[in-house]
Amino acid sequence: MTPARDIEPMDVKLRRVFETTVPFNQVLGLKVESIDPEMPKLRFDMKPELIGNPRRQILHGGVISAVLDVAAGFAVHLAVAKLKDQDPHRGDFPNIGTIDLRVDYLRPGRGKFFIASARVVRLGNRVAVAHTEMTNDEGELIATGGAAYMVG
Repeated sequence: MTPARDIEPMDVKLRRVFETTVPFNQVLGLKVESIDPEMPKLRFDMKPELIGNPRRQILHGGVISAVLDVAAGFAVHLAVAKLKDQDPHRGDFPNIGTIDLRVDYLRPGRGKFFIASARVVRLGNRVAVAHTEMTNDEGELIATGGAAYMVG
């Protein structure tokens, strides 16, 4: 008999891995908002543990950069999963590692919740590149970024 996790659809498996298997994502409180392969989205709520400036009650810049990194990595995983549908010899999840991450902080991280989205702009055999952005619950753009990943 095949274990249930082996027959899970790829989107269900990715959601489970990103939300519950990666401890750091749990610390951040990340939830998959959209699994659209063209522009996936992750959501997290503001909580005291994520505040970097207690006087201003805004997100720590490291939280913003980490979430943008995870969102871009999530987009790369989805892009590779899409290729897997076309080539069944590919593994479920690629090994990816951040090569470069650039973040532009545009506004203070204020809000009740935040949405990070990403889109893959290049998916090569060894390197993937993604663009990211983070908005708050009012739709204000908090930060944008670009990231490169080693894919293998």
